[in-house]
Amino acid sequence: MKYQVDERGYYGNFGGAYIPELLFKNIETLKDNYLKIIESDSFQKEYKRLLQQYVGRPTPLYPAKRLSEKYNTNIFLKREDLTHTGAHKINNTIGQILIAKALGKTRIIAETGAGQHGVATATVCALMGMECVVYMGKIDVERQMPNVRKMQMLGAKVEPVISGSMTLKDATNEAIRDWINNAENTFYIIGSVVGPHPYPDMVARLQSVISEEIKVQLKELTGKDKPDYIIACVGGGSNAAGAYYHFVEDESVKLISVEAAGHGVDSGESAATTVLGKVGVIHSSKTLLMQTDDGQIIEPYSISAGLDYPGIGPFHAHLFETKRATVLNATDKEALTAAFMLTKLEGIIPALESSHALAALEKIKFQKDDVVVVSLSGRGDKDMETYLKYIDTYK
Repeated sequence: MKYQVDERGYYGNFGGAYIPELLFKNIETLKDNYLKIIESDSFQKEYKRLLQQYVGRPTPLYPAKRLSEKYNTNIFLKREDLTHTGAHKINNTIGQILIAKALGKTRIIAETGAGQHGVATATVCALMGMECVVYMGKIDVERQMPNVRKMQMLGAKVEPVISGSMTLKDATNEAIRDWINNAENTFYIIGSVVGPHPYPDMVARLQSVISEEIKVQLKELTGKDKPDYIIACVGGGSNAAGAYYHFVEDESVKLISVEAAGHGVDSGESAATTVLGKVGVIHSSKTLLMQTDDGQIIEPYSISAGLDYPGIGPFHAHLFETKRATVLNATDKEALTAAFMLTKLEGIIPALESSHALAALEKIKFQKDDVVVVSLSGRGDKDMETYLKYIDTYK
């Protein structure tokens, strides 16, 4: 498998587990057991039951007729926005809490940026009756208040983080500190394909239900079991990893990853890691990240809290380095334009993260008979306050 993780926990040159000694036992236990647990009949039975009865899977693969007419091609939207909690994040948290239970853990911690992973984690903790602490940068707490309130209503303790840029990177740092101090009873549910091995592979496997469904649904709708293009936004990159997973080894399928350019890649306020980043270690994984010449992390910026991360997962760093994926970027303005366009043409309000993926439609010259799948990773409820600021500009 050219593009999957190897036995050392690396995707090509990226990955690994650069961890504090105090977490070694936890990571080794997880590494030794995660595949056995995921592949067991009992896990698969319960995971599939919850995905169907609780999450609401399979999510539709929607032929977007008016969007297709606009771009003179065949565009399908994978509707992760229709899951319980409103984003793909729940696919992963359901799986990870089942793994945590199998390992005998009783307390759950998580980090969150846009709040969707926090809500998904709080949701499954409520479902399973487990203690939940979510770390969230103070800036993200302020711009994603509806999700903060949901987490609190679900019984989670939300810890605002006031260090650094007070966003996702800093929330992750605090979650790792907590884990070091509570290693015995605590399981860290990481929200993306980031962190030490085996997390990137584990999260990708749990999200791969997205591409598994795309194959079946596309066959039913078009007679083809693979698209010509799959387009997804990438911050850490879990929705993209899930959408690509069953197609990544088939190089006839073009993978398009879209990063957040913020105010522009040269503006000093961006999160376009593959343009601005270089190899380094962040959150226990060797990958591409935005950093100064002496290795200090450069603060990222995006209008979208879920893409406001200075690195990308090692899976995506490998896809970029090997040119298996084409990485584009979209500015705040381009993402907002795409969001209002989808709302107007299809009656779907997307999350700001997903709007970056939609913005790529303007940047690619499609053929009339191409089949294009866009991962609509989440719905726009959480971003209404931001959208309302711009409604007069884009209506």
